Amino acid sequence: MPGAERGAGRRGRRQRLSRSADFDRVYREGRSHANRHLVVYSFPRGDEEPAPPAEADPRLGVSVGRKVGGAVERNRVKRLLREAFWETAEELPAGHDFVIVARPAAAELAERGEQAVEESLRELLRGAGLAEEKAA
Repeated sequence: MPGAERGAGRRGRRQRLSRSADFDRVYREGRSHANRHLVVYSFPRGDEEPAPPAEADPRLGVSVGRKVGGAVERNRVKRLLREAFWETAEELPAGHDFVIVARPAAAELAERGEQAVEESLRELLRGAGLAEEKAA
């Protein structure tokens, strides 16, 4: 697998937003930040009980509409967004839910490749104050 050497791997179900109610909560109660290509919604999960470390990891939901392109293009954009998000996950606050919405311009970003998607997402997260520079 091409992403395996970078530690991308498959993420468990707990690190994904899959229910409509989870997306709705992030949209309604979270904060949004946008650039030309993407909109990121973030919401701190207020779990009542202290969560085990694995459950404190950020969770991700991705939304790519038909204006981005056909099914093949939308699936490619979703895959690139997931990979870019998990590359930046170490810089994100624990216990947050994130939803990334691809704007129609995200198709041209995806054409430039995985690195361009990751740079755009990282820039957006840092500009929003959600991601911090990794100490090298």
